[in-house]
Amino acid sequence: MVRRTVVLLALGMVAAACSGPARHDTEADRLTPPKVGTCRDLVAGDLEAASNAAAVVPCTQRHTAETFAVGSLPASTGSAYGDKRHGAFVYAACTQAFRDFLGADESLALRIQLSWAWFRPSERGWGRGARWYRCDAVGGPEGARQLRALPAELKGLFATGQSDTWLTCAHGPTLASSTKVPCSQAHDWRAISTIKVGQPEDPYPGDRIVQVRSRDRCADWIGAWSHYPADYEFGFTWFHEAEWSTGNRRSICWTRTDK
Repeated sequence: MVRRTVVLLALGMVAAACSGPARHDTEADRLTPPKVGTCRDLVAGDLEAASNAAAVVPCTQRHTAETFAVGSLPASTGSAYGDKRHGAFVYAACTQAFRDFLGADESLALRIQLSWAWFRPSERGWGRGARWYRCDAVGGPEGARQLRALPAELKGLFATGQSDTWLTCAHGPTLASSTKVPCSQAHDWRAISTIKVGQPEDPYPGDRIVQVRSRDRCADWIGAWSHYPADYEFGFTWFHEAEWSTGNRRSICWTRTDK
């Protein structure tokens, strides 16, 4: 009897070892989409992933991301998990939603220390039929290596004013060699406005034309803004065909100033 019991216990232990612990679904695995207004404490590396299952935290606690838009990917974007049409659809949907959420117009949205990232379901969730997308406002410009903590009330941040804490300036002797910083920090350049370099229906005219248009129009704009002094320094940031293809038709104008 004792020997038999030992054998049964051993078999039971092997069965338990083979089965392993049950996997619990994360938010990214589920068919139910995330909720608008939820906050998370993400890091910059999280923004490179297709999906995200970071825990939701109260928006009154430290967080670097807040979900401002949720929707469903239409059949027209394809059924493959990595289809590039998903991104094109979400970009159009969330770009305007991002501006509306913050209370920023097209020009201001290019000159702030905030950006957005989007996520889709995990591959496991996608295989189950989940087709939602989630767009998060994040604390830092596009490409930031570190994300900043967001205020507890992010919605409407620019609806009643423009805090230097979230506006973009640059620190350095030249704009090309500068580091982008919040305007609340010491700086040598400030992004004052943006100018249009094309119309929505225009094909991409080429790098050189966009660059020249940006230079000439920013020179005129900054000159007028500063009341045409005898001498003034300005700079410009222009974008390439990839940004043009997503709908951007603006370049950023900078003036040299420590204010």
